[in-house]
Amino acid sequence: MYLTKVSLWDVVKKQLRFKLKSYRGMFTSLMMLQIIGLLFSLGGEGGGGGGSETFSYSMNYYSGNIILAFMMIWAFISAIVVTTQAYRFDDYSFVANRLSSHLSNILFLGWASVIGGVTFVLASQSLKLSFLFLKDREFIESQPMTVLQMAEGFAATILYLFLFTAIGYLVGMLVQRSKIFIIVLPALLFGSLFLNVFLASESTLVIDIGQIFVRETSFLLFLLKVLFTTTIAYGSAVAISNSLEVRK
Repeated sequence: MYLTKVSLWDVVKKQLRFKLKSYRGMFTSLMMLQIIGLLFSLGGEGGGGGGSETFSYSMNYYSGNIILAFMMIWAFISAIVVTTQAYRFDDYSFVANRLSSHLSNILFLGWASVIGGVTFVLASQSLKLSFLFLKDREFIESQPMTVLQMAEGFAATILYLFLFTAIGYLVGMLVQRSKIFIIVLPALLFGSLFLNVFLASESTLVIDIGQIFVRETSFLLFLLKVLFTTTIAYGSAVAISNSLEVRK
């Protein structure tokens, strides 16, 4: 008789392969949301116009921001879904522990963020093509971008999605820890927004936190901020999960 020692990384790889095959529905929902975001983006995000007695003109601004917003929502919800009891019980198909389960989940969500970043680039190009074919315009101006700017934009999209998966994973674990967070977390979010309206202030706590990432001009600092925040979020989620009951 002999014992075969299985390393943690081997278990994580098996769980990751299982989740990549089993959670394909998440990527289907990603494509659906991108199509919806693309349709909304065709209406433009603002513009202006003017003219005189002899001519008139109108301008519309188009970008992939709406598509990205839908993808952030997808990343947030997908991470919450991964923390649900049904998905956690799937890991009991393997000889594993909670650490391997969390590591495989994080790797899966990281890979999903990469897929989201790649498909966002494709969706943005589809928006440009749709605009050229569907919109009758005499003059179209496209903002030129260098290869470095395109690479940073691609990497930033992946980081934004990964950030939202970390937040969603933490929220999901809090809800699994206590169902009261289903009420508390939305109350805190919407309460801060309503308080902002009543006090007529210029910002809220949620907006101020978001500006820490949005207004960052240095990609290196943005990368460090995202990595620090995701580490805290995922680490907190792992710590919270240790207090959950094991499957009977």
